[in-house]
Amino acid sequence: MQYQKVIWLEIHMRVKSKTKLFCWCKNSLALESHPNVNVCPVCMWHPGMLPAVNSEVIRLWALAGMMMNCEINKISRFDRKSYFYPDLPNSFQTTQLYQPIVWAWYVETYVEWKLQRFDIHHMHLENDAGKLSHAWGKTLCDYNRAGSPLMEIVTMPVFHSREEVMEFLKELQKIMRAAWVSDADMEKGQMRCDVNMSIRQEGTDVLNNRTEHKNVNSFSAIGRCIDAEFKRQKKIMESWGQVEQETRWWDDETGISSSQRSKEDAMDYRYVPEPDILPVVLEDDFLEELKKSVVELPVAKRQRYLEEYKLGEDDARILTADYELSCYYDELVKLTKDEKKSCSIITSVLLWLLNESDEINTLSDLQFSVADLSKVITLINSDELSSTNAKVVIEELFKNGGDVDTIVDSNNLRQKNDMWALEAIVDDVISSNPDQVQDYKSWNERIFGFLVGQCMKASAWQWNPKVFNELLKNKLD
Repeated sequence: MQYQKVIWLEIHMRVKSKTKLFCWCKNSLALESHPNVNVCPVCMWHPGMLPAVNSEVIRLWALAGMMMNCEINKISRFDRKSYFYPDLPNSFQTTQLYQPIVWAWYVETYVEWKLQRFDIHHMHLENDAGKLSHAWGKTLCDYNRAGSPLMEIVTMPVFHSREEVMEFLKELQKIMRAAWVSDADMEKGQMRCDVNMSIRQEGTDVLNNRTEHKNVNSFSAIGRCIDAEFKRQKKIMESWGQVEQETRWWDDETGISSSQRSKEDAMDYRYVPEPDILPVVLEDDFLEELKKSVVELPVAKRQRYLEEYKLGEDDARILTADYELSCYYDELVKLTKDEKKSCSIITSVLLWLLNESDEINTLSDLQFSVADLSKVITLINSDELSSTNAKVVIEELFKNGGDVDTIVDSNNLRQKNDMWALEAIVDDVISSNPDQVQDYKSWNERIFGFLVGQCMKASAWQWNPKVFNELLKNKLD
């Protein structure tokens, strides 16, 4: 019997604001070296303290929704979600159940080279909890991230494979980074994912009991978790058992999940309207101004590179994997008017240098400008610089910066195109290699490369090989 996976996700994304959701404490975008240094009476919910909504978080939140053509509610409200854990200093979470700002949107991405759409149910805003550390029989609480703003993105049950899930999450990460809403770094806890999954017989549309694996913290771990849970649920179904609706813990080191608790429903959380926070009202002028901050989606760039620039699938994928890289490429193309040569220089030379360097790892660290790189491409296209020598120039720019023309001329890298001098070299090579010339005329075309090499050697590698090719063919054919 064949079974189908039915998966939906709850993704927690840390909003990239300077301060927390309801107070002026520093937002924990990265892990602090000391516990409980970014706390105050408000985020610790001391008696008498009142929260105030961070307007920058609202702006970034709405922008994230606009990036994906979502429906923006002009009026939204906060609710209290009651449950007790030591990482919640007030024993409830301030979240949104009934009226979040963002409803009904979608993400498009490529899965195995095919463009697919994945629907989102809603995105709501809530405050993060603290971090618990268990040691020596005790539980230690670090509240640095308590009160930090989280976007929780809840998808529809539209995923049926690990590949779809992973490509969706990677695309979502790229979108948030493109809008500067979140860095979405899973290693730093800025993006966490709860994986909900059930299985059903192929050909049916029944949604069976689901399990939820909380806070799976890497793309690869999510893939392994999905595979393992599918095998576990399939084994239960094949033995005529019933999958329990529960929350489970995924241990990526052992590849085993274990039951934590039965899965709660909304009534278990005893949601009530938040009495201390007024409704959030978004004016038309605010939304119109916010639309100006919407940038081109990474998947739209990828389509443009494929359809307009005629780039290969792999090149388009590489260039749009990082938004800063795609913007760098777009700026280079504006200067060179050469989409394919610009792509080749970035993917085969610049990215290689970045990957090999210990000191320079990002485009913002480069010691030369986009205009310098465009000058190198201009010299290639005007046959003043060979592709091999262009790599030498770019490596020098990468290591030490400098002026392109100065680097080219000081290293005798500029190709010469003096036709009279070139013809003299070709005539000398032909007269000096009569046996090889005869072999070529006897249809041994491999000899032609040898003759071109002799011309380049005679010219001290400073002349244009394309011209040598043309002159030799004219004289020998």
